[in-house]
Amino acid sequence: MHRRKFLKTGSLAGLTLSAVAAGTSNLMAESKNEDHALLNNDITDSFLLKEVTITELQQKMQSKVYTSRSITEMYLKRIAAIDKSGPKLNAVIELNPDALSIADAMDKERRSGKVRGPMHGIPVLIKDNINTGDKMHTTAGALAIADNIAQHDAFIAHQLREAGAVIIGKTNLSEWANFRSTRSTSGWSSRGGQTKNPYVLTRNTSGSSAGTGSAVSASLCAVGIGTETNGSVVSPSSVNGLVGIKPTVGLLSRSGIIPISKTQDTAGPMARTVKDAAILLSVLTGVDPEDSCTLESKGKTEKDYTKFLDANGLQGKRLGLEKTFLKGNETVEALFHQALDVLKSKGAEIVEIDLLTPMREVSRGQTAVLQYEFKDGVNKYLEKANCKAKSLQDVIDFNKSNEAKAMPFFKQETLEASQKREGLDSKEYLDALKGTNEGSRNIIDTTLKQNKLDAIIGITNGPGCCIDLVNGDYGTGFSFSSPAAMAGYPHITVPMGTVHGLPVGLSFFSTAYTEPEIIKLAYAYEQASKKRAVPAFRTEIV
Repeated sequence: MHRRKFLKTGSLAGLTLSAVAAGTSNLMAESKNEDHALLNNDITDSFLLKEVTITELQQKMQSKVYTSRSITEMYLKRIAAIDKSGPKLNAVIELNPDALSIADAMDKERRSGKVRGPMHGIPVLIKDNINTGDKMHTTAGALAIADNIAQHDAFIAHQLREAGAVIIGKTNLSEWANFRSTRSTSGWSSRGGQTKNPYVLTRNTSGSSAGTGSAVSASLCAVGIGTETNGSVVSPSSVNGLVGIKPTVGLLSRSGIIPISKTQDTAGPMARTVKDAAILLSVLTGVDPEDSCTLESKGKTEKDYTKFLDANGLQGKRLGLEKTFLKGNETVEALFHQALDVLKSKGAEIVEIDLLTPMREVSRGQTAVLQYEFKDGVNKYLEKANCKAKSLQDVIDFNKSNEAKAMPFFKQETLEASQKREGLDSKEYLDALKGTNEGSRNIIDTTLKQNKLDAIIGITNGPGCCIDLVNGDYGTGFSFSSPAAMAGYPHITVPMGTVHGLPVGLSFFSTAYTEPEIIKLAYAYEQASKKRAVPAFRTEIV
């Protein structure tokens, strides 16, 4: 979502408070309409696993109330009732035909006394740009590679299986992780169609991890995995009322994931609680020889990130407040002020800073960096992939030959611009990379050091915009994914409240490999505020 703003402007204009008035007027216009389409209680109230946590599921399996198979069956029925019929969230692009047999295997191990850990037998949905060496496809939502069945698991998919998780399916996404067009609609792909927001079905899920955001929020699984280059974990997490962790680039392997950027890409957990996100993060880390970037994480990872869950974790902390967020959409601004009051009440000191002004200059080369790296990465992925398309040019040609199905609403100018780029030895690329990556790190690190800050905070992004396949997404004012994304630094978002029934998140980010610190801060805020709201599947805002 935010990445497209960069491609339009080549700057950090997307981080300012533009389009606030438009977003607010649309919200207010909708609020005058009576909500006449709340779904029946079987969907909104009676689902036995609604909002259930990983810890609760483990307790149920330990006490033999549930098995992994019965839990998996309940989620599969939930997907049939909500994702494929009823409100038709369209969050799940493909189900794993082996899900129940995997669950059976985990139950057999449990009966024999073997429990691999907190993820043992837990159903998970993962984004459809992550390889699984099974019967499912890996397509990034693109018809151009709809025939791609990976031979091997991505490293993080392997980590999930080793932890005992049950991968029950893959989620829809913004096609090519929102790197196809400058006027795309988040959550739409030519293979999967349009994903809907479970809070208000006419609203956008953000992206590109749209399906994961919608599915986890609607309790179609216990937890899920998204991927991010710039905002694609934290933004859909914020818009769907979730906790999302975008780790330090290098903490999680990217091998086996359809790439955009080798300097910014990372997978990340998406969950309904900070604890569940920390549990999932714990099993995904690891040094992978196929991703040299993970070598930097050696000695910097934790086996169990839940040990940093401290309800008093805000006491004595200094948090840098991006002052841009102190004015704008009055309803979002009011939520932010409430959040600041909570942070202060738990012992945090708030220090106003101006991070975005210096960040604008270093962001100017990001478009070039991403396009160069996308072409290089996709060509390398497709060269070894089990599909007909073997290059980015093949994808472009397929889309042109199948325009009615592949490009009915927006085109592929981002793919075409990337194809025109040269190799990664280009001076233009190397200069742009130094400016964006090193420049953003220097600015964030200097800001943290000079102000003696533990983390930087801000509004993750504004409430979900209306789904508009004709014009594409529009801004809703607030956006804070880019600084941490360009630097490759960790970023966590936590539910901050709702505006007319639409969630908004609060962001915490800091320097490299400070996941323990920002998890501690986010958990303390979550426990003090309790702002996670259960989706109501409305057709109008409240």
